[in-house]
Order: sequence, then structure tokens, then C-alpha cells
Amino acid sequence: MAGDLLDAPLRDFLDTLSGKGPAPGGGSAAAIAVAMAAGLVTMVARASKEHWDEAGGVVGQAEAFRARVAPLAQADADAYVAALGALRDPEQLEERYRDQKLQAALAKAAEIPQRIAEAGCDLACLAALVVERGNPEVRVDAAAAAILAESGTRVAAKLVETNLGATDDDPRVRHVRMLVDVAADASQRALAAAQ
Repeated sequence: MAGDLLDAPLRDFLDTLSGKGPAPGGGSAAAIAVAMAAGLVTMVARASKEHWDEAGGVVGQAEAFRARVAPLAQADADAYVAALGALRDPEQLEERYRDQKLQAALAKAAEIPQRIAEAGCDLACLAALVVERGNPEVRVDAAAAAILAESGTRVAAKLVETNLGATDDDPRVRHVRMLVDVAADASQRALAAAQ
């Protein structure tokens, strides 16, 4: 699929996702899941304005999350393709800089999922708050947002670990694992509050 994933009709995006190419892949799907979660939080917050004084501010926060994370779907696909190119054909790189350039490509491929995981974690927490304080008629949609955000966080965190080939002592790995734990707690809080 040429162009930006965000400009594609959903059917075309899904067809591309299920195609033979390596990208878009899990990172792009995680970014879209988190962006969809932001859309749900926005919807529930708008429906909660008469029930909750801070709902208007939550609308702004959720829209900012969506604007921040949605473009990461394309950015992740681009970074992953670049990293694969470097890995598959390392002879293209000058020999004395090869290892350094390969590490840089993989670090870049891990940077985008880390940003997705950070946004997903923050959004899962915001969604849990909306479930707890928002309009009871639509709080299950905010719970769905928390679950989507947690899922996006988990996927992105796993990609960070994989792309870095990192060990437990890598601070980026510890960071994304902490994000997963926080997002999971928020998701559980949201589910409990939606009962």
C-alpha cells in the first residue's frame, strides 16, 4: 500500500495488514488499536458532559492522544521496513560502520513502538478514569477503550523487546514492561468499574 495508512479505507488497511509484505505489522496494528481506544474515550467523555465536570478536558486529552498515536502506524511501518532492509542486506552498509548502522536501525524500529506503548498506557489510565466517573450508560465503551489501549501497549512493548534483542537490564525493556503493568492495572480497574 503506497501512501499513508491513515488515508486508506479500513478495508484496504486490513487487506494490506494481511498481505505478504512485512509491513504494516504488529506495531501499526498496535498504534491503530490505541488510536481507536482514544476515539472511544472521546465519545464517552462527550456523552458524559452532563454527568462529570471534567469531561470536556478529557475530550481534549483523548483527542490529543489520538492525534499523537495514529500517525505512528505509518511511522512504525516505515521504520520496520528500513530496519529489515539493513538486516537483510548488510553489505549495502560500509563495513566499518555496519554494526553501528544495524544497531541504529533496530533502535529506531524500537523507538516507535515505545512511543505507542507510552501512549497506550496513558490512555488505558484515562479510560479507567472515564469508566469510573463518566456517564454510566456508555461506560462499557470506555472499558473497551481501556482493553484496546492495554492490548496496544502489550504489543508495542513486545516489539520493543524483540527489535532491541535486549536483555532484562536494558532500561528501555524495563520501561515498557512497567508500562504494560500499569496499563493492565488500569484495564482491570476499568472492567471492575463497568460491572
